[in-house]
This record gives sequence, structure tokens and C-alpha cells, in this order.
Amino acid sequence: MRCVASILPALVLWLGLVAGAAGASPQHWQHEWPDTDFDRTTISDWREIMSGGPPKDGIPAIDNPSFLDVADKPALPGIEPVMTLEMPGERPRAYPLRYLMWHEIVNDTVGGVPVAVTYCPLCNSGLTFERLVAGRELSFGVSGKLRHSDMIMYDRQTESWWQQAIGEAVVGEMTGVTLNLLPSWMESWDQFKARNPEGLVMAQPPFNRQYGRNPYRGYDTNPRPFLYGGEDPPHGISPVARVVRVGDKAWPLTRIREEGGVTEAGFSISWESGQASAMDHGVIAQGRDVGTVRVRDTAGQDVPHDLLFAFAFHAFWPDGAWMLGE
Repeated sequence: MRCVASILPALVLWLGLVAGAAGASPQHWQHEWPDTDFDRTTISDWREIMSGGPPKDGIPAIDNPSFLDVADKPALPGIEPVMTLEMPGERPRAYPLRYLMWHEIVNDTVGGVPVAVTYCPLCNSGLTFERLVAGRELSFGVSGKLRHSDMIMYDRQTESWWQQAIGEAVVGEMTGVTLNLLPSWMESWDQFKARNPEGLVMAQPPFNRQYGRNPYRGYDTNPRPFLYGGEDPPHGISPVARVVRVGDKAWPLTRIREEGGVTEAGFSISWESGQASAMDHGVIAQGRDVGTVRVRDTAGQDVPHDLLFAFAFHAFWPDGAWMLGE
């Protein structure tokens, strides 16, 4: 388990240096990944790949999850965050972060569409992808590797590595392929069930985990992210400040909240209070209120986006646009 609450800064630095040095060439990973084609990759600096602690599948992804009816009033604290997926013609589904915190990937099928609901706690990156690539259905697991502190997923069919924050294969047979990103968002359980009384919520997985607890207590107020050696974001923005990313543009959440929402660059970004930070208190439901963001286009349709930490946006979109307003 990756837990940063009690790790001293010197130990974090030492772990980063050791992991970076050990992973400076793909040969270091070959024994663990004999079926991965390391000759095909977009990674130019292998020092960026670090072990996050757990081995391959040490964080177990969930396959074919079970669901409960919202009408059955599952016992979840109302302020706790869920990832919401609303597919046309299908009952809306909520995937509680209390489960994604410990599993990071859920392989599901909604209306015949294979999807992967993913969450990287260390980047606060929550994204939902289609699992169908060129007619081939993939299923994803957690590799145990990090790059810029972001989870590297792998597909079980080719053992290729996929960067979660960008949805792109960076090592292996699938290198260069990008997954189709679906609109999904984080909101509170209360907000989901008020809007979707006919909806579904993912049931508790059959694992022995401390569901409802945050093993990264205080992470989103730390001065530095865990196992990240890159540059800080520009403009004096804290590395662990949340930003709303749409494509290669990032809006600081502080601006969205202070202005009560923003409409620009072809998007309408709203903010509503009532959602706890999953990365604040040791008990998720006691996390501070960071609110809920929705992103829509000019036609009022939901737009794929992310609500990740600023350091991750800067790492993966170094030339991206910071939407700071006037």
C-alpha cells in the first residue's frame, strides 16, 4: 500500500532516487514483464518510470462489478465522492471513490460498451475510457508502476503499458494507441442520487480493505507530490491544487469556485458545493468540501474532462494553456 501520511520528506526523496536509478533502462522491468515488447515505446527517459510499491496486480482491479439500486438506499455518506457515468439509454452508474481508492480500475460493460473507470489517487485523475480498440476488447490491470506519479495501467491481452492521465499506450504492442475518453465526472453521493433516483451504485467489492478510509491522509495539502521529480507548475500554482482539464487547457479550481463558474473557449464549467475531497482527511467523508464541477459544450452536452492536480497537468501537457482569466 502506498501511504504518504507519515513519510518524511528525506525518505520520499531517497525512494525516488533509488526507484529512478533502478528503472533507468527497460531491462530492469523485463523479468517482471516477459510478454511486454519494450522495443516499442514513446518513453525516452526510463528514469521517469518508478515503482509505486505494490507489484503487478498488487492493487487489484475490479472486473464485472455488482450494483445496487439507488432506491434501496445504500449506506454511503452523502458527501462522499463518486465517479458518475451516464450512457445514453442506460441507467446512470456511480462508482464510489471509497472503492476506486483501493482498486484504481473498474472494468465494466454499460449498454454493451466495455468501459474502464479509472482513478489515480496520487494525481486525483478520474477518467473513463472505452475498452474497445480496433474491434478488440481489452481489460486493464494496475501495473504497480508510476510515471510523473501517475498510474501506469496495463492491458491483459498484450501486456502493453498505458498512461492513465492521457489514456495512451506508452510501452508495448499498443504503443501510440489512444483510448476513447467518455464523459464522466466526480460528484457527491447526495448529488448523484438526487438527480438519479433510478440510478445504480457499485456494490462493495469482496476484498478486505478499509473502504471509506483515505490511506493518503493530507496528500492534497502536501508541498510536494509523492515520487514526483518534475517541475512545479507555473504561475505560483501549488503542485497539488486541483485544475479542470479539458484537452490541453487547465482552469484552476480556485478560479472556477470564486467566479461561480466560467464560460469560455467553447465550454461552460460550473461549480457546486457539497463534495468531500477524497485526499484530505483519513476518513473520506470528513474531507473538506472541494465541490463538484461539470463541463458542458455550447449545446449543453457533457464534455470529457479531468479534475487532476496541477503538477500532473504540467507534467503531461508542458505546453498546455493555463486558463487564469484576467
